[in-house]
Amino acid sequence: MAAALGLNGLIALFVSAILFSIGVIGVLLRRNAIIVFMCIELMLNAANLSLIAFSRMHGIEGQIFVFFVMAVAAAEAAVGLAIIIAIFRHYEVVDLDRFRLLKW
Repeated sequence: MAAALGLNGLIALFVSAILFSIGVIGVLLRRNAIIVFMCIELMLNAANLSLIAFSRMHGIEGQIFVFFVMAVAAAEAAVGLAIIIAIFRHYEVVDLDRFRLLKW
């Protein structure tokens, strides 16, 4: 597998793993909804990077799949930001501890 990926592919997978780890740490440790949302987007982009790195071995299917993931991520970003804005308008704070129960 390492020979098929090459050095650039291994570097891309290493960077992808680091970015995904940073995203997981951000989701687990932060309480601001916008920061958590950005960390989730970072995790999605790290997964995209690993799909592109693996597509070097198996053809273009991984790169095509990245476009679908990016489209879903764009829709998720729009819905997520709309929810965060609605919660901010109601509670006037974006701290996750404040609206843990999701009750109005």
